[in-house]
Amino acid sequence: MKRSLVMFALLLACMSIGAQTVFKNEEVEVSLLKEKTWVFSTWDHTTMYLIEGEDKAVLIDTGTRCADLDKIVGQITPKPLEVIVTHMHPDHAGCIKYFDKVWMHRADTVLVAQHAADYQGEFLYMEGGQVFDLGGRKLEVAWMPGHTPGSVVLLDKANGDCYSGDAFGSGEVWLQCVPMSPVATFHESCCRMEKLMKEGGIKDIWCGHYPYLKSSLSLAYIQTMIRISHRLMNGDQEGSEPYSNYFIKMPPTARKLSEGRAMIVYDSTNIPEAR
Repeated sequence: MKRSLVMFALLLACMSIGAQTVFKNEEVEVSLLKEKTWVFSTWDHTTMYLIEGEDKAVLIDTGTRCADLDKIVGQITPKPLEVIVTHMHPDHAGCIKYFDKVWMHRADTVLVAQHAADYQGEFLYMEGGQVFDLGGRKLEVAWMPGHTPGSVVLLDKANGDCYSGDAFGSGEVWLQCVPMSPVATFHESCCRMEKLMKEGGIKDIWCGHYPYLKSSLSLAYIQTMIRISHRLMNGDQEGSEPYSNYFIKMPPTARKLSEGRAMIVYDSTNIPEAR
């Protein structure tokens, strides 16, 4: 009975707000992306994804600021919940305080003191190849360092989907964030992603800042990132420009290199000399 009332309330919300929207307030709008998959678009254009199986659900990332996020998720699905952060930057792990346990990659523990020092819950450490079985639906962890040391993506191979956080950006990827990995590390991650798309059945990459795109990233996008990162790892910065951001102060050595819709933001001090 309680489940029926919740679903009826969600139906009324859809009718009043929009055909695909199931929840909305001043901080977040939750919409049905596809069957049993919801996208949370936040006030600062950050994205969370809620994936539901027959037995449990997974929340991928927790946004920057979203009051009572646990209660919002509970309105959409009553199933037991696993919470995963794709990386430990505050726009993706800002609301972990609403959850007792959070999965992360151990390599991002270097960021915990800076971004999650006040978290009172328990961190659980996931590894590449680990599978979250939701009942009739599985999500596999793939480690894709570059943006951060512990960036991961979640693969729903049966449905051809990848939930990528900021591992490959949302049109632009930031590689200037401290601690900076070699550009070659990001290049290797892009090459592994290309292989997953060519041979592993992945067709769509759902990025960490979906509101900017309103669509998935394609194989062509990843292949462009491969070309740009290959240039940079070999010291080729021709055509690059200084990079600034209205919201976040950038170092004077920050630059950007673009090709089509893809852009890599990087620190010129982290680029090797041209070969």
